[in-house]
This record gives sequence, structure tokens and C-alpha cells, in this order.
Amino acid sequence: MIDNSQSTKSISLASYGINNAKVHYQSTPDELHDITIKHSQGQEASNGALAINTGEFTGRSPKDRFLVRDSITEDKVWWGPVNIPFEPDAFDALYDKVVNYLSNKEVYVRDCYACADPNYKLNIRVINEHAWSNLFAYNMFLRPSDAELLAFDPEWVVVNAPGFMADPEVDGTRQHNFAILNFTKKIALIGGTGYTGEIKKGIFSALNFILPVFKNTLPMHCSANVGNDGDTSIFFGLSGTGKTTLSADPNRKLIGDDEHGWTSENSIFNFEGGCYAKVINMSRESEPEIFDAIKRGAILENVIMDDAGKVDYSDVSITQNTRVSYPIYHIDNIQVPSIGYNPGNIFFLTADAFGVLPPISKLTPGQAAYHFISGYTAKVAGTEAGITEPVPNFSACFGAPFMPLHPTKYAEMLSNKMSESGVNVWLVNTGWTGGPYGVGSRMKLKYTRAMITAAMSGELEAANKDNYHIHSIFGVAQPRVCPNVPTEVLSPRKTWNNDKGYYETAHKLAASFNDNFKKFKDQASEEIIAGGPLV
Repeated sequence: MIDNSQSTKSISLASYGINNAKVHYQSTPDELHDITIKHSQGQEASNGALAINTGEFTGRSPKDRFLVRDSITEDKVWWGPVNIPFEPDAFDALYDKVVNYLSNKEVYVRDCYACADPNYKLNIRVINEHAWSNLFAYNMFLRPSDAELLAFDPEWVVVNAPGFMADPEVDGTRQHNFAILNFTKKIALIGGTGYTGEIKKGIFSALNFILPVFKNTLPMHCSANVGNDGDTSIFFGLSGTGKTTLSADPNRKLIGDDEHGWTSENSIFNFEGGCYAKVINMSRESEPEIFDAIKRGAILENVIMDDAGKVDYSDVSITQNTRVSYPIYHIDNIQVPSIGYNPGNIFFLTADAFGVLPPISKLTPGQAAYHFISGYTAKVAGTEAGITEPVPNFSACFGAPFMPLHPTKYAEMLSNKMSESGVNVWLVNTGWTGGPYGVGSRMKLKYTRAMITAAMSGELEAANKDNYHIHSIFGVAQPRVCPNVPTEVLSPRKTWNNDKGYYETAHKLAASFNDNFKKFKDQASEEIIAGGPLV
């Protein structure tokens, strides 16, 4: 009935409606690597990693993400363009089609779990059409021990069939691809797309509902690390702002690079067992920890290689969103288990392509909640078709596509945890200085690291306690001095050498903030509203 050479445990997929399949259960990374190459679905890069192409989709498709609207979700989910409803009957009919499609095929099954804190552990069974998708699940989820596998009882199931194409007119989808969460049946159903990120983001979205509603725990789209003294830092940020890079600090242990929970016991735990990083323009010089993690066991997505298998990380002819996934143990300096305690600093990372936000500034609780709800960064020319100049990009809670509840719910939880823990919150601009994109230059990574290091050590606060400059437009506390950073770098206005141009651009960005926040205003407190721009 099954090919179970990889495990001493036998499983059946009949209860899921998948019949007569050849099942590879708990295959090792080496086995999945070799199967992928044998099936001509990937190549081995010169660094040993498996290089695959995800096909039509090289990123998530937010408009094709749905939540089943039922008795559990009806009155709790913030329905709209982010959380699109799907009818239970339509889900059942589509599910039956997908499992029928997987029947009589070779499939790959992995039992794994999310949430490093055992009090919040979520057991998951992932059923994949492709071996490389199953290797992604191995990399990104937490890996049970052999003893845990013997008694493993999956609570959620991910059914992943990239080759199945929906019929929108019949199945109720927008187009042939879909990612649907069913909280009653505890199923994540993914089809029509090979982009592996949909697998982990499906479970992340589920936890973003389960943890705050049922566990009084704040889910966060963030990275986290811990210092030698046990101090924990949290890094929020959208793609391209440096979340993975800045948390991979050689002087601190990595807890995780993308998704975490903050418990009522004031602990921070990683949801995942791996990292999923962008590799555009990757080099050992700029990001040594990540660069060296790209080896056998890792999966490179949509990169270009020469005939010898050498990757050209600057080649974005397939996509700007070139990626690598690898198990967290590919990084030497990690926290085991992936749990930290008593967070001392939170960093909101933004790549401000307008070049007007300070490189680092301290936020009040109201400002922190405002900027958390706003989730600002900027898109620059060339990142998407039609973008010829910087465009503000707001994603609530730095992860709007994965947040089933209203953003103010998460912001209120964050504010409460900030008050309880006394954590400092900093807004860090990893974007442009000396002018907007095309005129100024990108903030040097060494300066950003120096500012974050000074904030974490307490030196930044000590040096500026009574000497912060309050930004005239955004109202944030802007330090005047910072160890190992030139003083002139700390003032964005001074780096421009054009006061009129600076203030015109700053007012334009402030107006974008205000306009974006209108949709949250009716459910935001006065303190949060007052945390916005002063104009």
C-alpha cells in the first residue's frame, strides 16, 4: 500500500480521501534531494543546495487566499480584500477534487509541528505532490523526534497539489490557483501554485487566528535573537527591510527569522524550524551567516546558475523574489530550543525609499501601536511593473496578508505587552539617506548594525536620554548621537542638503500615512491615533 522505507511507522491516507497512492513518509532531506533530481524537477548547485523553479508563481498570490466562513470564523475574522470568504460546501467539493487528483500518484508525507514552546505546539501533517515541496516542509517546520513520531497525532493537515488547476466558474476560486484555510476541519488546501511559501504562510495564518483567540498569545511576523545576557530583541519588517539579515548577528543567538509568538509568560517562541530568506544580490561579504547556510539540504528557488552550477544571485530574470529555505541548524549561532525571555527591544524596520525617516528613532507606546498597524515600507522603481518612482507600501502589523483578525486587535495586544514588559520600541530606516531613491543612497548596513547594537546595549538611550530631537513632522524621538555612527547620518534633513525638498517629501509621506490609517481609525484608541504624524 505504501512505500515506507524511510520510516518504521506505517500510515494510511485513506482518511483524507487519498487512495492507492505510493506514499513516501518522513523521507530524509538527502532522499528528497535525489528524488527531485531523478524526476528532472531540480538541479544541484555547486554549493550543494537543490535549485528548483516554482513555475508560474514565484511569490504568494494574496487575492487567491481564502478563509472558509463558518461558525468559528463568521464573527471573528476581519472580512474584506485580505480575508476573502469561501463557502463550506464549495470547500468540500474542491477538497474532494484535489484528493481525487492525488490518488494513485506518488506523494510525500511529513509529520512535523509548529511552535517551539511545548505549551503551544501544533502538530501538522503535510501531504505534497512534489518531493521538493516536502523538503521545504522539512526545512521550515519543527522536526519531531523518532519517539514523538511513534505517537504522532496531527491536528492540522496541509494538502499541497501544485499540479491541480481549479475551474473558477465551478469551484468558486478567482483563478486556477488557491490557498484556503478551513478552521473547522483544520485543513490548509493549496493548489495550482508551486510557490513553497504558501505552505508555511498557510500555517502562519492559522496561528494568527488560533493564538490570540484561544491562547492569549500575540503572533508576530518578525525575527528574534537573544544576547549573552539573555536579553531578547524582536525585529518586525516587510520583505526587503533587513529582518533576516539584522537578526543573523554573529554576536547574538538566532531564535528565528520570520514568525514568533509572545506569550502571557513574557516568552518569545519561534513558530518554525528553519529560515526562508531572499537571496537577491547575496554575497558572503554582506550576509556571511546566510550565505554559508546555503548548502546541501537547502532549497534555492528561481535562481539562475551557469553550466557548472554556480549561482548568479544578481540575476533576477525569473523574479526579484529569489529565495532560499534551510533548516535553522544550518546557522551555527542559534538558540536551542528556539525560545527567548523578557524582550528588551523591538525594532520596526522600514526601507523608506523617500529618505525622510530618521535612521533610528524611539517610539512612545501610542506611536509604536500606530506604526505597527501601519506597517510601512516603500516599493522602489523596478520591483514591480509600472513602478517608476518610490511608492508607499503599507501592510498592517507588518504582515496583513496573514492576519485574520482586525489589525487593532494585534496592536492592542502589542501595547499591553509593551506596558507589562517595559520594552523599548525603535523605528529603524534601512532605506535611503541623503535624498529619495535615485538621488540618495541606501543606508550603510554597518551603520544600521551599530545603531541597533547601541540600542540593545542601552548606550543609545544613555547618550540621548535628555537630548532627543523630536521630529517636526513624524513626532518621533530622534537621537543626536550614537556610538560608531557619524552624527550627520542621524539627521535625515541634514543629509539632504535641501531643506525645501526634504520637507516637501516628508509632508507627502506623512499624508500617505494619514490616508492609509483612515480605514483603522474607527477601531483605534485616541492614544494610537495621536501616535501618527503631527501634520
